[in-house]
Amino acid sequence: MRVKAVVLAGLAVLATPASAQAQPEMPAPLVYFHIAGPDLPAQRAFYAGMFGWTIGEDGSLTIPAQPEMSGMLQVEPPNLGPETGSALYFGVADVTAAQARAVELGGAVVFPRLEVPGVVVLGMITDPAGNQVGLIEWRDGKAVVPAVPGS
Repeated sequence: MRVKAVVLAGLAVLATPASAQAQPEMPAPLVYFHIAGPDLPAQRAFYAGMFGWTIGEDGSLTIPAQPEMSGMLQVEPPNLGPETGSALYFGVADVTAAQARAVELGGAVVFPRLEVPGVVVLGMITDPAGNQVGLIEWRDGKAVVPAVPGS
């Protein structure tokens, strides 16, 4: 099948031939993200220093992504924080070290490294603009999963 790329407002959009449109569609993939802040040079310095990203003078970037990404819809008890919101989580070798680096770069720790047995090791930071960013310990192309006690 031939697919044509069309650029709309700086985003490439794939135009699929009419003959292929009758086929079942794939669920909507994550195709773009942005992280806003009032000071682009500070944001560039933070994310380049934090994750090693190469970021253009205009803030444009391309980062590696997994072929499939896990996600979750959740309800948070009102006493535990925001009842609405979203977060992007990025894989790092060591959540504690990454959180220390975030503080050095002008960010802050929202909650420290947390092991969820049988699920994941994670933490949360903010960038200099206050955007929350999640961290997941990531090794050999997958999340680190701590053992369940007693198993």
